[in-house]
Amino acid sequence: MENRNLTQYIFVTLKGMAMGAADVVPGVSGGTIAFISGIYEELITSINNIDISLFKTLKEKGIKEAWSQLNGNFLLALFLGIAISVLSLAKLVSWLLENKPILIWSFFFGLVIASILLVGKEVKKWNAPTIIALILGAATAFYITTLPPSASVDSLPFLFLSGALAVCAMILPGISGAFILVLLGSYKTIIDALHNVDLKVIAVVGFGAVFGLLSFARLLKWMFNNYKNVTLALLTGFIIGSLNKIWPWKRILETKTIGEKIIVIDENVSPFSFEGDNQLTIAIIAAIVGFLVIFILERTAAKK
Repeated sequence: MENRNLTQYIFVTLKGMAMGAADVVPGVSGGTIAFISGIYEELITSINNIDISLFKTLKEKGIKEAWSQLNGNFLLALFLGIAISVLSLAKLVSWLLENKPILIWSFFFGLVIASILLVGKEVKKWNAPTIIALILGAATAFYITTLPPSASVDSLPFLFLSGALAVCAMILPGISGAFILVLLGSYKTIIDALHNVDLKVIAVVGFGAVFGLLSFARLLKWMFNNYKNVTLALLTGFIIGSLNKIWPWKRILETKTIGEKIIVIDENVSPFSFEGDNQLTIAIIAAIVGFLVIFILERTAAKK
């Protein structure tokens, strides 16, 4: 764990805000931002510190020692940033997705392309196991992005499961927690609960998220400790496979209304086959900006 000053913790909060902004969008993962900004393994390690020994330390040595063992300052700064972003940017991102879809998806497409290069660069040795992991990760993520979204489901056990699965996806680079909620059909239910401050639904999803986070982080930590190269290749594959979801130019095939929810089934098309203004110039600029954002984040992390 690192000792940081106030300025450094502010930067951790800003990274949390970037993670939160990414997680609001169905198709972009906050885990990718965490990885590129150099805090991914510290995040996984810190989450793994939440176990029985933490409560033993709390009982025997007090709050200060337990907080230090938890790496509490780091987690507090990071999750504060995520919360600020989710609560403040959710409406803006929703508006952009609705009104400027090509612009926002182009930005994220550039961001993800840069992420593939930087995460892939971390693989120290490419051999048969890492190449298989890369292909498996890409195929899995691609398959997930082709699944049709489900209707909204409101049962509390299902919402608990949704929270657990979404948070697992959230900390995996490449797979979006928000998109998992869309696939499961609980995205609108949870967004509505946040807007309407439905404490029962928020609490159930929150407990599911905590359960998923604590159990999945242990698996990731074990993989990083024992099979780091293969794990990095798998994560790179996940990010490659997610590109299918965030291609900026789409053709709507079908629109369904199930209850109050509108589900759009679409397919990717070439910008030259796109019906209407393809906004190609501004899309390329947005993609370049997204690409550069990731490299700036990575350079900042490297300097630190």
